[in-house]
Amino acid sequence: MRNAKCVMRNVFLVILSLVACSLFLTGCGGNVYKHITQDEAQAMIASSPDAIVLDVRTPEEYEKKHIPDALLVPIDDLRADDFSKLPDKDAMILVYCWTGRRAEDAAKILVEHGYKRVYEFGGLIDWTGEVEGTELK
Repeated sequence: MRNAKCVMRNVFLVILSLVACSLFLTGCGGNVYKHITQDEAQAMIASSPDAIVLDVRTPEEYEKKHIPDALLVPIDDLRADDFSKLPDKDAMILVYCWTGRRAEDAAKILVEHGYKRVYEFGGLIDWTGEVEGTELK
């Protein structure tokens, strides 16, 4: 009887461990975004022409300076559940703002709404790649 209890206890511990690992790896059942470096973002943009580079700043900030071909969806739109410019939840989305704070918040909002391939790479303040806008003229 004692051996049976030990075996059952060990089986329980193994199952509990597997469940804990599974929850950890899946983010408790939901999607998770990934923080990437600026260099990784530049490489992904260069190698994935269908990737959406998402700027979550205000229109005024975007006009001054932004990554070429970036899609502007202000974070306030995302907070208001306006995802009309992002219809494909399977699209690769690389999110940035000015310093990285809004990008992180936006990435969290996107995954909470079912977007599966979300990458956050911080802020334009650190960007060494190409930019365009009125501030440069």
